[in-house]
Amino acid sequence: MKALVYDAPETLVYRDAPDPTPGAGEHLVRIDAVGICGSDMHAYLGHDNRRPAPLILGHEAAGVVTGGPMDGRRVTINPLVTCGTCPACVAGRDNLCSTRQIISMPPREGAFAEWVAMPERNLVTVPDGVPLAKAALAEPIACGWHTVRLSLAALGEDPGGLRALVIGGGAIGLGAALSLTAQGVGDVTILEPNPARRAHLQLHCDQNAVDPEKLEPDAMFDLVIDGVGYAATRATASAHARPGGVIGHIGLGQDEGGLDVRRMTLQEITFIGTYTYTAEDFRQTAAAIFDGRLGALDWTETRPLADGARAFADIRSGAAAAPKIILDPAG
Repeated sequence: MKALVYDAPETLVYRDAPDPTPGAGEHLVRIDAVGICGSDMHAYLGHDNRRPAPLILGHEAAGVVTGGPMDGRRVTINPLVTCGTCPACVAGRDNLCSTRQIISMPPREGAFAEWVAMPERNLVTVPDGVPLAKAALAEPIACGWHTVRLSLAALGEDPGGLRALVIGGGAIGLGAALSLTAQGVGDVTILEPNPARRAHLQLHCDQNAVDPEKLEPDAMFDLVIDGVGYAATRATASAHARPGGVIGHIGLGQDEGGLDVRRMTLQEITFIGTYTYTAEDFRQTAAAIFDGRLGALDWTETRPLADGARAFADIRSGAAAAPKIILDPAG
């Protein structure tokens, strides 16, 4: 098969790769759409030692099952493979499974390819009327859905009266904003420093996107979601969470720094680190995509998988205004 292979930092090569071989209980999926994630970018820059080269990246995917009893079924892929039997899995917190694996990280190759093999329980059927490029957004949006669900539970207040701030206007941040709205929060602001992306969020995504420099220093929010995860964004979250509020942290941009622990302690601000999503979060997100609760989801840009290296370069340089670039292996 053809695949976009990460061969070294800042080096992606479109070339032949071995076809995947489905294991017991797995199905072969022909990939029709696969999104570029921030974690793919970290790996591409050589910043993720969990993803050593050579490796096929990509985990935000949808496609069509080929062969077997599910032949021809359109599916979106939950890339997080878990055991199903450990205490975390049994408790419904399967994202914390001690033996979890995710495609795009050894030993599982990713979906920047024509084919991928996945367990049946990781496949969610996509209705015929839903484009697969839209269905591929279930994975990144599920990250925000999970964070919003946990954060609202921690607040324990009527979501309709809450004011929320989302830091970062990429797909993770936008997905969190859409999830906030879908779960009942009526007042949502996104902070986004890139003028082109900010304009895209305002004009094409119906979001209240503002320049971080324009945020009032004393503005307070019930819930702050950091979709970036740098010291500077954690400092912003610490400063703008109201007393008794909640910070939901998704971003993995930087390991340390930024949190104002003294203010968080004195003001009893709850900090929740969140990783991916549970299988139930993924199914709920997919259902919200299918029934339209997350909006039109027409804010992506699609490019051929063969042009993936250029897409990564454009994202890094800030030349890509769309919050998400989808790669098409058949394009």
